[in-house]
Amino acid sequence: MKDLGTATTVIEVGHEHRLADEKSLAMMVEVVRNVEARSEQSKGVTKMAQRRRAWMTSPAKKPTSSLPDTLKAEVERKSADLIVNVLKPKHIQPPPPNEQFNYIIDIGTKWYRHYFYFFSIYACPGPNALSPTFESKFARMEYVGNAKFALYFMRHTGEWVGSYGRLSVDECMEAIQDDAWFVP
Repeated sequence: MKDLGTATTVIEVGHEHRLADEKSLAMMVEVVRNVEARSEQSKGVTKMAQRRRAWMTSPAKKPTSSLPDTLKAEVERKSADLIVNVLKPKHIQPPPPNEQFNYIIDIGTKWYRHYFYFFSIYACPGPNALSPTFESKFARMEYVGNAKFALYFMRHTGEWVGSYGRLSVDECMEAIQDDAWFVP
């Protein structure tokens, strides 16, 4: 900086020389001070507080043994009986007359690894339907060992929510039949 004796000062910015009045000079000095203050603060960097981990319940341990074939057959037999005698008569209705909305046309089950799923098949009668039918799972039995299952229902967000921890096959079928969370 060179003082010209008047209300202006010549300042050197990079390789250029510019004229600045007192007001803009004061603003530039303030900016330089703020930048220097920030750089000094960053030298003494402190760590941010780390997020605490919340206590959570841990899910049941995965089974170390595979699912016995006799238990698998028992689950299939009892679920087929539940579907034919309870779920289908209760939830499958004739198609609505206006056929504007989706409706259930079938209920079934399937195995995937050590999970046993209950699902419903919906018909899509509208002219803008992407496909004529779709499948929606509503209950899941997870084998946890010793002929016991954890029972889950499908939340409206598409997330499985555990409702029962260690139930026998008969207790699972009874819960799916009576509990309001297990609606196709």
